[in-house]
Amino acid sequence: MTVDEYILSHIDQEPAHLQKLNRDTHVMCLYANMCSGHLQGRLLKMLTRMIKPKRLLELGTFTGYSALCFAEGMPEGAELHTVEINDELEDFIRQRFDESPQAGQIHLHIGDAEKIVPSLGGKWDLVFIDANKRNYLDYYNLVLPHVNDGGFIIADNTLWYGKVADESAHDAQTVGILSFNDFVAADNRVEKVMLPLRDGLTIIYKKPADS
Repeated sequence: MTVDEYILSHIDQEPAHLQKLNRDTHVMCLYANMCSGHLQGRLLKMLTRMIKPKRLLELGTFTGYSALCFAEGMPEGAELHTVEINDELEDFIRQRFDESPQAGQIHLHIGDAEKIVPSLGGKWDLVFIDANKRNYLDYYNLVLPHVNDGGFIIADNTLWYGKVADESAHDAQTVGILSFNDFVAADNRVEKVMLPLRDGLTIIYKKPADS
C-alpha cells in the first residue's frame, strides 16, 4: 500500500456521485488531471464546514467536482457562484449540478471571470482560484477588495508541477504562478500558508482592517 492509498483509506469515502463525475471527466474530457479528486475534494468540503461561508466564489469550474465539494460543506442558505470560461463544458457541468441536492445553491456563469465577477457585486466569505494560471495575480487583485474581513481565498496549483522551484522554467503559466506566490507572500493584508497537497494549495486569510 502506498502512502496515498493509506491516506485515502483513512478519510471519508468519496461520495458515489463524485466518483462517477471523476470517471466521466477522465473518459470524456481533456486535461482530466485538473479534476480535484478524492483527497482535495474532502479537504475543500472540510474547510468550507470550518469557514461557514454564506457567499462563495469559484474561478474555474472545469467539470464541477470542486464546486460540488464546496456545496456539500456550505451552511443552509449559502450560495456558490462558479465561473467557467469554456462554454463547451456548460451542458456537462449543468447536468451534474442539476443532479446535486444543493442544485438551488449553485450558480454557474460561463465566460471570462474578469468580466463576470464585477457584475456579481457584493462581498465574499470564501474565494477559490483555480482558473488561468497566467492571470492568478489579476484574479487576486480583483477579488481581495471584495472578500469580507476575516474571509478566505484558496488558490490551487501554487506549486505548478514543481516548476516554481525550477529556475529554468519560464513558460507563461509558471511565470503567472510565481508572480502570484511572490506577491501574496509579501502582502501584509493577509496571512497565508502553502500546503504541498496535490499540486499545491495556498490558504489565504484576509486580516480585519484594524488588525
